[in-house]
Amino acid sequence: MTTLLAELAEILRCPACRGPLDVREREGLCRNCGRSFPSQRGVLRFVDASTYADSFAFQWKQYPKTQLDDVTIHCSEEIFRQKTGFTPDELSGKLVLDVGCGMGRFAEVATRWGARVVGVDLSAAAEVATENLAGRDFVALQADVFALPFAPERFDYIYSIGVLHHTPDCEKAFRELPQYLKPGCNLAIWVYSDHNRWYRFSDQYRKITHRLHPRTLHRVVRSAVPVLHSVKETLQAVPWAGQPLAGAVQYVFPISQDSGPEMRILDTFDWYSPQYQSKHSFAEVVRWFEVCGLENVESLPVPVAVRGRKPKQLLVQDESSDEQMVGTDRKR
Repeated sequence: MTTLLAELAEILRCPACRGPLDVREREGLCRNCGRSFPSQRGVLRFVDASTYADSFAFQWKQYPKTQLDDVTIHCSEEIFRQKTGFTPDELSGKLVLDVGCGMGRFAEVATRWGARVVGVDLSAAAEVATENLAGRDFVALQADVFALPFAPERFDYIYSIGVLHHTPDCEKAFRELPQYLKPGCNLAIWVYSDHNRWYRFSDQYRKITHRLHPRTLHRVVRSAVPVLHSVKETLQAVPWAGQPLAGAVQYVFPISQDSGPEMRILDTFDWYSPQYQSKHSFAEVVRWFEVCGLENVESLPVPVAVRGRKPKQLLVQDESSDEQMVGTDRKR
């Protein structure tokens, strides 16, 4: 862990002026503009306390360990493989950026595979990730994807799973990421598909539900999900008409179909709470990768998951230092 903290101190930059930071016990201090970024509850903060992602902070503090794998359950590991295409051999020993780490679900997998992981989250969920992954090669920061506090081209792998579509501009958020990737290294994202018909009604409900206080919405979801799940199970047992009726209920009142009661509540809350929630196609996301000059762009089997590689390689200048570093062909 000491090695990762030292490595992180070398690559941190002020999100305002891009100057290098002096990382101290209670703050990060920009050497250029003098701006101070506080460290609270073990997390260095580069954003204000309250953001449009506050519902996620509530969500992960309410369910801090629900999605974590254990010795018998490897659901998160399987999802991580499917939605990034990464393997343990690829990540072992590498410096990895988890964009939107939440409570550390996928960072737990990556660190278990031997990666050194830096997680960023706009919300205070970064605190939960720090607690969940204590003792791992992991550091969480509270930061904005549109102003990440890193020097360019320092990460071996970058991934973002189920996060960028919750920003005000998903494509713009994605286009922020390749600059932090080393040449010849890989980036993978997963975002919501625009072909899922279940979103039709939930998107209408979200016009109201995202305005509710997270605690209020959680009470509604915690009451409604068990009832709706029971209704659908009952309808499915009815001969002939049962399956269509159950499908109609799910279509009009979409809830998570996870097998676990707690996961159903968590996932359903996750659908209805965010302020922003965009939907995208494979063709659209592949185009983002290509416009950014990434190569070997691959659509993965899970909609909509795409990965690509940053090409090699020219020398560019890091604006915040006098040191030359390897970069990509900006003309592409």
